[in-house]
Amino acid sequence: MSHDDFPTDHPAVVTCGLPYANGDLHIGHLRTYVGGDVFSRALDRLGQETAFVSGSDMHGTPVAVNAEKEGVSPESFALDWHETYAETFPKFNVEFDNYGHTHDETNTETTQGLVRDLADGGHLYEKEIMVAYDPVDDQYLPDRYVEGTCPYCGAHARGDECDEGCQRHLEPGEVEDPVSTITGNPAEYRERTHKFFEVSAFADYLSEFLDRLEGTSNARNQPREWIDQGLQDWCITRDMDWGIDYPGENPQDLVLYVWVDAPIEYISSTKQFSERVGADAFDWEAAWKEGAHDAHPEGGEIIHVIGRDIIQHHTIFWPAMLEATDHAEPRAVMASGFVTLGGKGFSTSRDRAVWADEYLEEGFHPDPLRYYLATNGGFQQDVDFSWEKFADRVNTELVGTVGNFLYRSLLFAHRNYDEAPIAEATSDEVEGRIDEAIADVEAAVNDYSVRALGDAVTDLARFGNEYIQRSEPWKLVDDEPEEAAQVIHDCVAVAKAIAVLFEPIAPEKCERLWDQLGEDGSVHEVTVEAAREGPAGDLAEPTELFAQIEDERVEALNEKLESRVAEAEAGDGGDADDGEDGDATDGDHDDTDDMTDIEPLSDDRIGFDQFQELDIRVGRIEEAEGIEGADDLLKLRVDLGAETRTIVAGLKRLHDVDDLPDTKVIVLANMEKAELFGVESNGMVLAAGEEADLLTTYEDAAPGTKVK
Repeated sequence: MSHDDFPTDHPAVVTCGLPYANGDLHIGHLRTYVGGDVFSRALDRLGQETAFVSGSDMHGTPVAVNAEKEGVSPESFALDWHETYAETFPKFNVEFDNYGHTHDETNTETTQGLVRDLADGGHLYEKEIMVAYDPVDDQYLPDRYVEGTCPYCGAHARGDECDEGCQRHLEPGEVEDPVSTITGNPAEYRERTHKFFEVSAFADYLSEFLDRLEGTSNARNQPREWIDQGLQDWCITRDMDWGIDYPGENPQDLVLYVWVDAPIEYISSTKQFSERVGADAFDWEAAWKEGAHDAHPEGGEIIHVIGRDIIQHHTIFWPAMLEATDHAEPRAVMASGFVTLGGKGFSTSRDRAVWADEYLEEGFHPDPLRYYLATNGGFQQDVDFSWEKFADRVNTELVGTVGNFLYRSLLFAHRNYDEAPIAEATSDEVEGRIDEAIADVEAAVNDYSVRALGDAVTDLARFGNEYIQRSEPWKLVDDEPEEAAQVIHDCVAVAKAIAVLFEPIAPEKCERLWDQLGEDGSVHEVTVEAAREGPAGDLAEPTELFAQIEDERVEALNEKLESRVAEAEAGDGGDADDGEDGDATDGDHDDTDDMTDIEPLSDDRIGFDQFQELDIRVGRIEEAEGIEGADDLLKLRVDLGAETRTIVAGLKRLHDVDDLPDTKVIVLANMEKAELFGVESNGMVLAAGEEADLLTTYEDAAPGTKVK
């Protein structure tokens, strides 16, 4: 790993959190996989040697429980879902270099070998612990076989995770008031011997690792709280039949916890890719093993793209395992927010979801959805999907901006010129604007921003529309043919640059555009340098790349969704208060209704006069610094136009402090003053949700502008 700007000389591995082989995929699930595919393709465009890998997570209690309900073996059940996922991802142009699964021979051998290395290094030990047990049904209850109360926050929790509350990983025996999920019987705790990984010994390393870690700020900041509270050692075995056997002496027939073998699949999948293409094409050891390659002894550039509910596993447990076994540490973790549906969480039991297959069956192309998921907000922010919002983004940006420029430019060129190049060279103005777009793409990759990748291209298309409209080549063809040829050459050059730079987000549409441009080879094989080369092919008659979505279609889609939800609710009596699931499908997720609930709207109303009493202003953060003795608080200096104020805000663990200066925020300016840790706070910065998503402005409202 280098921490140099991409592209580097080190091999890169981009991974996506493993989808749990336990149910259908909806578009919320796709956000992580589209994001990983976009980022991997963007690295390829920069010339970075890259492998993009993942696999299905086959083990754990949800698979065993649901397989039992269907009367099939867990292996058969999980393999069916694995094959479904392997067929579904390419339909959305998510093209893994290797897609394996955790139960195959490669991962079994790699997992047992790494666990042996942990044991040989003195990092494992045995411990007697209390394990939930159903005395009526006479069986032990690992993980999802037991539910109860979280000992940390008091919320309802699964046996291995506080999924409805603080999101903490829970060790066996921690959940209070245990109940069997199989029988509903109250459970009791009984003593059993299990294997533990001494995670607590790596606290100092992990703290330093987080200082180095790149990616999204939530992946760096959230784990610091767990380290500050004191790391607990990790039980890595379970009382189950389904899973990878603990290697070596195993008198109790324990299997490894699913979160041991799941991330090791990243290594196994990379290994399978190398075995298929040859080490000369991609050397998995050079990427994953320290000291395996003289040119980069610290290993390659490992980038994990995950849902935010599994940050702890990827920034605490996994890097500790890698460090203990002389593997390369991750360079970056990109943790996505959840996806909601029309302001509400996805709910599988109520059929409130847009399913992956359903989206395609409605006749939509995958690339517009990729664009929506990649560019609708920052990667770590929650994204709301509705058919109205989707149609608006498609119609306004893909059809109205990108598609409009490409079609009008190429159609005019095709009708007026036989072949390219139309002029000898691209003009300085347009060449400079293409260089700027390439620089924006390079910056987006190094900032781990898939949204900025899309913005770079739509901004270039806006320039193209402005340029052709300003130049009016249709007025120049007869009187100034050379000038007209230069304008059209420039426009085709911009179109070619769009084909290259937009490929990570819209790969299929860009390949079609590449063919219309008459360029040789495939757009998937070129680097950003091709965007600078100007047009060279014979232009084909263009067709429009993106299709308008009409209002009537949106209404029909909404009616279908509402009817389906109503039918599902009627089926369960309409009174089930189930949770609502977002897009975290990785690891031990069972794709039931277990995600963040959206609070109901309040029935208490206020009058307009009461609202007018709130003095809400636009502000700009000028400075941000920590407060001594306060783990969560920052002291901000905020420009409110008429004056600059000091405001204390609980953002320290949720935002990168260095990124906050120059950020636009919304401030409640007439909040009563308060003193916190010796600092007087004069106002309140407004933010949404547990992740403190800062409210900001869409356009350029100046500091001090009143919100009304």
